[in-house]
Amino acid sequence: MKIEPFALERWLTAHELNVEYDIGESGIYPLTAGELLDLLPESTRASTLQELLEMRLGYSEARGTLKLRSLLAQSYEGCGPENIVVTTGAIEANFLLFNVLLNAGDHVVAPYPAYQQLYSVPRALGCDVSLWRVRSDDGFRFDLDDLEQLVRPDTRLIVINSPHNPTGAMLDAGELEHVYNLAQSVGAMILSDEAYRWLEVPGGNESPPPMFNLGPAGISVGTFSKPFGLPGLRTGWLAAPTKVAAACWAMRDYVSLSPGKLNDALAALAFEHRDRIFQRNWEIISQNLSTANQWIAEHSSVLSWMAPRGGLLALLRYNLDIASLDLANKLAEEYSVMMAPGSAFGFEHHLRVGIGQEPSVFAAGLEQAGACFTRLQADGIGPVGA
Repeated sequence: MKIEPFALERWLTAHELNVEYDIGESGIYPLTAGELLDLLPESTRASTLQELLEMRLGYSEARGTLKLRSLLAQSYEGCGPENIVVTTGAIEANFLLFNVLLNAGDHVVAPYPAYQQLYSVPRALGCDVSLWRVRSDDGFRFDLDDLEQLVRPDTRLIVINSPHNPTGAMLDAGELEHVYNLAQSVGAMILSDEAYRWLEVPGGNESPPPMFNLGPAGISVGTFSKPFGLPGLRTGWLAAPTKVAAACWAMRDYVSLSPGKLNDALAALAFEHRDRIFQRNWEIISQNLSTANQWIAEHSSVLSWMAPRGGLLALLRYNLDIASLDLANKLAEEYSVMMAPGSAFGFEHHLRVGIGQEPSVFAAGLEQAGACFTRLQADGIGPVGA
């Protein structure tokens, strides 16, 4: 399979380990192993640590341990461990599903902008991909009338991502049901990338149910990277009809074979104590959202945004006559601040910002970015089109 370069990941790789202030990060501030173990009651902490230290690091169950699959299944309706496949991040879950569900020539509807995998992999498989573009008028939003125009009698798969990367747009429960009914009307499946499930924002939208809950055409993909602050575990999952899950399990024999045994155990520990993790997330998001709103207000002559209604991401619009890639590179190389260029998502004069960073780092990063904008103005960089 020949696939186009992953533009965003190539750019991130050049800067993400070199900057001091990563405020374009797509996840919540990561937990340490110690912080994860501290979620346990003190009475069981030492014994659990000893069990982990004595774990023999052989191969794990190929589709994830029964314990972890059972825990994950409990977060859906009508779901059992046979519906769950634990994967190497959500990115593997999506990759397996595309390869299982699609053939060359199939018609696919995918969101745009989006995490590039969601449309590049179907294209690489030889599919005819129609892009469901997020509208930027009156704030970023999904337009269901646009989707209806894209769906055809031969549509095989509709891909959605809500809360949306990178705009923060969100489908509500009624809109999700509309998408589901539209897919059913043409016999299509729905792959719902739910990487930002459980990440709620003060003043944002109420979280809708996962797509799996809506019926047999619905598939949900989740991850421990974003809502659990555990990207280093490289652990995700898919919740799908049993035949689809079994086919993905068979496909992963050729990809990664099985999850890491230690990763699986730590993921189960995190899921059992998710309420405390989600409370930590809420505190980080609340503080950073307040900081961002105040900072944007202070720079309102240059900056504006639509705050995320769910998840962690938003596109920050700047009114300066400099390309977003040039600005993002300047921020990273001269100010040690990372915000992803909007051009990577098809939105020029925007930068992607994430509100999941450690709050003091987030605030310092915004201050440095503000110094950059001030310097650009002093150097004669004026408004767009001036």
